[in-house]
Amino acid sequence: MLLRLLGLLLAVWIVVTVVGWVVEGLFWLAVVGLLLLLVTGALGVRERIRR
Repeated sequence: MLLRLLGLLLAVWIVVTVVGWVVEGLFWLAVVGLLLLLVTGALGVRERIRR
């Protein structure tokens, strides 16, 4: 269940990052999306190692 949620969050952060890069005035959104993507990915890896 938690891994599915993390997968969904990863997809959302990818979309946020792409939108931030496409819309020139929203570069900060791309940076925030990329940071959240990395944090969520790290949490997913940690959860997978625990199991």
